[in-house]
Amino acid sequence: MNPIRLLLESSEIRRIITRISHQILERNSDLSQLALIGIQSRGVYVAKEIQKNIRDIEGFEIPMGVLDNTFYRDDYRSSLSHEPKVTDVPFDVTGKVIILVDDILATGRTIRAALDAIIDLGRPSAVRLVVLVDRGQRELPIRADFVGKKMTTAPNERVSYRVEELDGEDSLWLMEKDI
Repeated sequence: MNPIRLLLESSEIRRIITRISHQILERNSDLSQLALIGIQSRGVYVAKEIQKNIRDIEGFEIPMGVLDNTFYRDDYRSSLSHEPKVTDVPFDVTGKVIILVDDILATGRTIRAALDAIIDLGRPSAVRLVVLVDRGQRELPIRADFVGKKMTTAPNERVSYRVEELDGEDSLWLMEKDI
């Protein structure tokens, strides 16, 4: 994939995640009922930042889990690109308001798979979706409750979220798919 242009720098991403953290707090008065689940892999990094922000703002540690939805994907058997990762949800999801976190929302298929995986863990009272970027192109009736940035991309483009721990920088790029 070839980079087309830089969409967001590190400072802009931090501001967006801070705004989302405040929105979560505004809409959820009982923090003891909240839990974060980050979707592997880059949704985990957004979830960690939200968890840190809430701890800094409220002095309360929201439990956080990590979810791999590989085996729940509708393209699992036909795709070699999905290598299973770790799922670690160290709390009971039953009765909790789950804040499900991913980096990029497009077709909705990743979120559908994550919802199936969460339901296998228990019955939350609600699931709220956080995404750093909503780029449209939905194939399923999925919408995010908290969105950092909305943008429309062409079919031959994708959005790439780069994180310091994996890529050496925090940034968001518009990329052209290799054909």
